[in-house]
Amino acid sequence: MPAAGRLSGPLAALRGLLDRPLASYYLLLASVGLLLIFGLVMVFSATSVENFAVGQSAYASVAKQAGWAVVGLFGFWICQRLPMRTYRAICRIAIIGCIVLVVVLDTLAFLTALNTPPNAAPVPFRIGPLYARELWLYVGPLSLQPAELAKLALALWVADVLTRKGTKITSWRELFLPLFPVALSLFALVGYNDFGSMTILFVLFLGVLWAAGVRKRVFAALFALAALGMTALISLQPYRQERLTVFLDPARADRNGPAYQFFQGLYAIANGGWFGVGLGNGHLKWGRLPEAHNDFIFAVIAEELGVVGCVVLLAVFSVLAYTGLRIASRVEHPFRRLVAAGITCWLVGQAMINIGGVTGVMPITGVPLPFISDGGTALVVALAAAGILTSFARAEPDAARALHARPPRQWVQLVWAPLPPLPSGGAGRRATAPGGAGPRGDGGGRAKDRVRNR
Repeated sequence: MPAAGRLSGPLAALRGLLDRPLASYYLLLASVGLLLIFGLVMVFSATSVENFAVGQSAYASVAKQAGWAVVGLFGFWICQRLPMRTYRAICRIAIIGCIVLVVVLDTLAFLTALNTPPNAAPVPFRIGPLYARELWLYVGPLSLQPAELAKLALALWVADVLTRKGTKITSWRELFLPLFPVALSLFALVGYNDFGSMTILFVLFLGVLWAAGVRKRVFAALFALAALGMTALISLQPYRQERLTVFLDPARADRNGPAYQFFQGLYAIANGGWFGVGLGNGHLKWGRLPEAHNDFIFAVIAEELGVVGCVVLLAVFSVLAYTGLRIASRVEHPFRRLVAAGITCWLVGQAMINIGGVTGVMPITGVPLPFISDGGTALVVALAAAGILTSFARAEPDAARALHARPPRQWVQLVWAPLPPLPSGGAGRRATAPGGAGPRGDGGGRAKDRVRNR
């Protein structure tokens, strides 16, 4: 008897739900939707008191984050409608544009540091309306984080390069050019100002290479280069060395100095206990926990919702990880498979690094918690990436056949998403008449050609 036949009760019901054609699609929508709503609630909880204390509305920060969420949902809608060929067409332009933006940010940051006297507050170096502040690039009132855009651009570009090379990736020469020079240059440029985002880019890069089946010796070489590069980048900034020292030897760290944020986060987690002090009732976020609304929002969650709330959040991220890898294993086209693996490694890896830094399992890197932390560019890009995953979930062979067997109404396709392409081998079955008649002319062949072109 098959394993599925021996299951009973809740496990059988769960197996039946997961075997449905559109299971990946609905799991993805549910997990991303829950994370987005949960994030807005926690941003309000982490910022309302501080906003009120400085004379603003208690809803100021969450209203701004909700506005970015609307922009991100629009990006989600656009990305889940686009065909695969569009992503492959724009990936080169996207990666070049991101490299240019990062170079501009690094240049302005260097000029700002050069023109700032010792122990003085930095005054941004301006070129007309263009200036940089920390990790943000400003053009007048508009601002963005180039490193966040680079994550999505790198996932698309690396997947396209590896797909075009096909089986040639077994050759070191074919794998090296142009992949490694561009990727390593992007890592160095981003890591100059943003070590945490550089780490996420590296995790994403490894995820795509792993999904492509690259040889293990390539990963060994990459880890050796990464160790040298990260050592050099850590040596450039004293605060990075302090964070590493706090992680390696917290007992001797100065709790009122470099280790202040680290220990305040641990105090918040300890104060929460099993069930937390109640949503909105945490007190360490009242000016005592730096970046409580952003990098350390998980500490606020732990204090207010306790271990139970943290476990629920981790469970939702686990569902997102399972769904992303499920999509990567089920889609037919290698480009979809590699992009799905890269986006999943990026979002889930970033969540692990953020939570690991807050709990003391890893050094603090300053990366936000995806979908949860306050921040516009990060939220918009993450939702756009989720939209791409949604498009690929609809392109799973079983999902595509189910959607074509009972297509939604035309207005639904127009408003939400068009039908995905039929998988190879499924087009012929679709063209067969229900009564058992053969294919209508060469319609199956034309359908397969359309699949290849898409």
